[in-house]
Amino acid sequence: MKEQLKASRLATKAVIFDWAGTAVDFGSIAPVQAMAEVFKSAQVPVSVAEIRRPMGMEKRRHIQELLGDEQIAARWHALHGSSPTQADVNRLYDAFNEQLIEILPRRADPIPGLLEVVAGLRAANIKIGSNSGYSARMMDVLSRAARERGYEPDCVVSSSDVQTGRPAPDLSLKCLEQLGLSGDAVAIKVDDTSVGIEEGGNAGLWTVAVAVSGNEVGLSLEEWLALTTEQQAQLRNHAYERLHKSLADYVIDTVADLATVVCDIEMRIAAGERRRA
Repeated sequence: MKEQLKASRLATKAVIFDWAGTAVDFGSIAPVQAMAEVFKSAQVPVSVAEIRRPMGMEKRRHIQELLGDEQIAARWHALHGSSPTQADVNRLYDAFNEQLIEILPRRADPIPGLLEVVAGLRAANIKIGSNSGYSARMMDVLSRAARERGYEPDCVVSSSDVQTGRPAPDLSLKCLEQLGLSGDAVAIKVDDTSVGIEEGGNAGLWTVAVAVSGNEVGLSLEEWLALTTEQQAQLRNHAYERLHKSLADYVIDTVADLATVVCDIEMRIAAGERRRA
């Protein structure tokens, strides 16, 4: 973290990180792998692009969104002779849960630069929150694996902890509550999905979208590094464009670039600016 962040003068009290694609699991690979396998087992294959469209949502709702897609619903009807039911949603969700639990420990590596950024934030007395569209059981597995790799936020809020999932503000507000902060505290939400950015914005937080490490590019670190500079630029520009449309206050490549954003937010607040409603 930049040295100019002096704890005694900071307005920012917390940074809330999403998990897959933001803090860990470069490319947000785990949920895609699990969802693809579940639909394949149901003999209704879905593409990676289709899976990624509702990414960031609570996972039962994610499945409902997929089944509500006109093309996927048509594939389902062609195979089963009827539209998917709530029982089908429940069955797919249970299968997804088990599949993801098996994958998560292998996709818990922190995004490069995360641990250094978190250490800098804590040195400036900024609390570290986290939330996810994953359930409590999923987060128990993922947070334990991430802790073994050095990442342990001050709170972990899952979709099981709130009544309403993204894009409602509940996940961010629950984080602030668990961190001992009021709902009007100055905080920053960092996420890789549009729906996660909307969640933070709806909670009145400054929002920072990560483009390269997350859902919009959707490549593992190894796949990303294997690209040419020109290929990376094309994917990066497309991701930035989409995330700017989500009304993120800032878009950066990965969490490794967060320090300069925090400094900029502090300068804007010191100049009397407040986050837009």
